[in-house]
Amino acid sequence: MGNKRFILSGGGTGGHIYPAVAIANGLKERFPDCEILFVGASDKMEMQKVPQAGYKIEGLWIAGIQRRLTLDNAMFPLKLMSSLIKSRKIVKKFKPDVVIGTGGFASGPLLRAAAGMGVPTVIQEQNSYPGITNKWLSKFAKKICVAYDNLERFFPAQKIVHTGNPVRSDLIGVEQKRAEAITKFNLDPNKKTLLVLGGSLGSRRINQLIAKELVWLQAQNVQVIWQCGKFYFEEYRHYGDKDDVQVLSFIDRMDLVYAAADVVISRSGASSVSELCIVGKPVLFIPSPNVAEDHQTKNAQAIVDKEGALLLKEAQLDTQFQPLFEDLLSNDDKRQKLGENIKKLAKINATQDIVEEIVKLLK
Repeated sequence: MGNKRFILSGGGTGGHIYPAVAIANGLKERFPDCEILFVGASDKMEMQKVPQAGYKIEGLWIAGIQRRLTLDNAMFPLKLMSSLIKSRKIVKKFKPDVVIGTGGFASGPLLRAAAGMGVPTVIQEQNSYPGITNKWLSKFAKKICVAYDNLERFFPAQKIVHTGNPVRSDLIGVEQKRAEAITKFNLDPNKKTLLVLGGSLGSRRINQLIAKELVWLQAQNVQVIWQCGKFYFEEYRHYGDKDDVQVLSFIDRMDLVYAAADVVISRSGASSVSELCIVGKPVLFIPSPNVAEDHQTKNAQAIVDKEGALLLKEAQLDTQFQPLFEDLLSNDDKRQKLGENIKKLAKINATQDIVEEIVKLLK
């Protein structure tokens, strides 16, 4: 039989990279001797993040289609051809048993090349509304692992398996870590803690909102852990000089900030939504409007429809944030109910279930 060999591809943002790494870790647990290779876009964050997680990565010269006419668009056919040729070489040399794509442009040519060479492929779609790459690849894939209902509109129904999104295992059972979290972040246990998350790169609009409302929030007796993102840290770090406000560029112990939080304000990228379901805290989603196909609004709406979260669009923040947030703080029942409802949507075995689907494709 020999050692099993897998190629994983996905990237561009943490939302595509993290699930790919989680699946790789799951495959390693199942097949300790397996060989794993990642393929990403040569100028994107996966080139750092994947080696940090302990895996080898090869880069492709690829970028997405921009909506407007740009030099990048003129180069797209050339980049696509170059990436398809390089992908064929990688597949030929590495001889994978299965190739897995988690979205992002690099996974397009790689999975297309692998399928054309007779290697079984699996797609993992994190969002409630798939991106261009995965829609295109779904014709060639053997299995499509999804996290939301009603994706038959986009994918062949017989290939869909409802697994949920892979998330970090340390997020399961955070409620037991509350005391540790309060100590680590030096919090006042008698005050409510607000956790603010802007995604891996940070969010300008959420940062502007918190800066504007900080004095008001303190007047509500709220302490704030504010992840502003590395791009914005210099601009906002001075707000952390106040008592009750901690400004962080990036958080290394997500399990502990979630454990400490009474309320969370977050973007609604697919990975964040899946994590928040497992953690089961009351959430106010502020979707990013600048995302392909307005994914984030759709992801958040899918939770709101099941009474598991609140949603404010960026355009509503100036008028509706204070009344909505004040009501949430003062209403213990509402917070508890939101936390219970979002937790019902969690899929804690997602990684193992995806690994099972991959195992079925091994010859």
